[in-house]
Amino acid sequence: MILKPARLLLALLTVISIPAFAQNIATVNGKPITAARLEQVVKQVVAQGKQADSPQLREAIKKDLIGREVLIEEADKQGFGTRPEVKAQVDNARQSIIINAMLADYLKKNPVTDANIKAEYDKYKSTVGDKEYHARHILVATEAEAKDLIVKLKAGGKFEELAKVSKDGSAANGGDLDWASPGSFVKPFSDAMVALKNGQITETPVKTDFGYHVIKLEETRTAKIPALEEVKTQIAESLQQKKLAALREDLMKKAKIK
Repeated sequence: MILKPARLLLALLTVISIPAFAQNIATVNGKPITAARLEQVVKQVVAQGKQADSPQLREAIKKDLIGREVLIEEADKQGFGTRPEVKAQVDNARQSIIINAMLADYLKKNPVTDANIKAEYDKYKSTVGDKEYHARHILVATEAEAKDLIVKLKAGGKFEELAKVSKDGSAANGGDLDWASPGSFVKPFSDAMVALKNGQITETPVKTDFGYHVIKLEETRTAKIPALEEVKTQIAESLQQKKLAALREDLMKKAKIK
């Protein structure tokens, strides 16, 4: 069969138009909702680990997209998009989306490597050390107060009772600081603490930026340091945040801010 020119043109237009229609999953008042938009939302939901890709998920997302389109059209009809407070929120959301896209691209181009993670882990291990310390302390404002407490302790006073005058939150727990590594404390405090033997109390007050401390070491134990694989994700996230903070700081320095 030989098609006439008019019929041939109609047949060609029909063939060409099929992919275009196939790209839309629905239309709302003449406005198309594209398959690409559906795919984008499906990928986001699946990436978040909430659900696996499935026909049921796709149908639910399709209904949601249609519902959102119906609502936004009505909101636009009522002029909500032109309200100053709404426009401000839209501008803020736009900023966040664009900034997040830029930062994600920066991390993709400047990734945290396994070597970076290992170096940070080794640094953490050296800071923590191989021991943990269970200590108590009493923090007071003056050296005279601290010396008076040491005299009372040597005379048989109970540390837990005297610690009720401590200036920090540990007062309610008898000065108990729980188990911690030396790196958890300021250096003058940690130096004095690690020099003590179990059950021993500092002979002289320990001065820090917080005041004067009287320290008692209860006991020590071998530090329980998690294996690299257990903390790898946390370390990677921490290093990523440092990279982003450094980028922001660098851009702030270059910007002309008045």
